[in-house]
Amino acid sequence: MGEVPEPHTGWTFLTNHARVLATIADDRTTRMRDIAARCRLTERAVQKIISDLEADGYLTHTREGRANAYRIQPGTILRHPAEAGLTVAELLALLVRHEGGHTNEAKRAD
Repeated sequence: MGEVPEPHTGWTFLTNHARVLATIADDRTTRMRDIAARCRLTERAVQKIISDLEADGYLTHTREGRANAYRIQPGTILRHPAEAGLTVAELLALLVRHEGGHTNEAKRAD
């Protein structure tokens, strides 16, 4: 994969934790290096985020040869009180739906 793109400045709608989780949902065997490039983070930041997600029960991993294979725990409830009752699976479904219709939605918004 190419070099890591320039980091984004200013605020964004999604947290880095949500971006990493969505990237893993897209490919459960993706490498940390590739997650970092896609999310515009350092590998160390991705390592910390994955550690956070595992510590709180959102994610587990197993070794498959020399690589990690991640498993998202889809029934885990999101942490913030504003998302009370929303599961990881529901969040990821929203993100996947968004990515699938990205170009159509952008055209409708104009």
